[in-house]
Amino acid sequence: MQIKADMALKKSFDIHFGMLTGTSRMLGVDIGASSIKLVELSRKSGAPESYRLERYVIEPLPMDALQDGGINQIEQVSDSLQHALKRMGTRQRKIVMALPLTSVITKRINVPAGLREDDLVFQVETEANQYVPFAMDEVNLDFQVIGPAPDCPEEVEVLLAAARKDKVEDRVATAMSAGLKVMVMDIEQFAAQAISSRAIGSQLPDGGKDKVVALIDIGASVTRINVLLNDTSIYMRDLSFGGNQLTQEIQNQFNLSPEEAETAKRNGKLPESYQNEVLRPFCETAALEVARAIQLFYTSTQHTQVDYISLSGGCAVIPGLEEIVSERTGVITQVINPFSGMELSGRIAPRQLKMDAAVLLTASGLAMRGFDPS
Repeated sequence: MQIKADMALKKSFDIHFGMLTGTSRMLGVDIGASSIKLVELSRKSGAPESYRLERYVIEPLPMDALQDGGINQIEQVSDSLQHALKRMGTRQRKIVMALPLTSVITKRINVPAGLREDDLVFQVETEANQYVPFAMDEVNLDFQVIGPAPDCPEEVEVLLAAARKDKVEDRVATAMSAGLKVMVMDIEQFAAQAISSRAIGSQLPDGGKDKVVALIDIGASVTRINVLLNDTSIYMRDLSFGGNQLTQEIQNQFNLSPEEAETAKRNGKLPESYQNEVLRPFCETAALEVARAIQLFYTSTQHTQVDYISLSGGCAVIPGLEEIVSERTGVITQVINPFSGMELSGRIAPRQLKMDAAVLLTASGLAMRGFDPS
């Protein structure tokens, strides 16, 4: 699901689905709480599932650059984005970006089956008025027909998404200041889910068919839970927990400033006591949060089992976290690799990519969905 943009002509977003035709490469840009991730993918003509990772870059962001999912410091984020582009060395200037799910209102609705396109749009907009607590001229509206409505053959189920225009425009303005043009505005969790489904298909036995897979993305300030069954999301939840809590512990334990603590965490230059006194307790806490989220999934749905946990985000590659989560939850756990089965360009260092892949999930999903944003 995407909101497609042509800022030069409309000064606002047009909303419709469609392929960015004639494009052999796509650039996905994920602006997170602590860093910007850029991923450039290419796709061979006539081979829709044949992707190649051309290049990527991870650029740190100033602290407090984002607030509650929105861009708090457009100029600083734009400068970081420009620096990332320079490091990356790409010529691509048309990009796919995303909003966090917390900035988007989503709702599943039923509408009569067999409507013409114009009638469908009118029906969806009419329904949206009931669920969106803003005037329609203040939001960008998008929708996607999911399929026949359960237990009602005369209706179809539609996923409705609405985002305030100012949230969209802040990201577009940031990109434009860096010399980029936003072609599609997606939703972070949907982009991550799209490429996660592809990775699950290549990493799990039988492609994970009929298995319940919990995607756990541990970001800087938020841990996002998305439970999938046969590529369909059956449960989503955000937790107020992330890598910033590890940074805070480093700061307190070793008397460092927030910037010094973040730098030390990134480059690993910390005293020997760090492993047992800070990192291990953080991993135990993270595993406990995941276990609680899984239990809440059980109590909120009819499901009683999770078959696999796939970890992503900046904390996913912390040594030992995978094993601790598996032990705490009793569920087979692995770090997801969005580039599993992909060809790698000669610019990519496989050893470094192994360390970085888990944090590139959303950016790679954005790049992939740009080829066929449906």
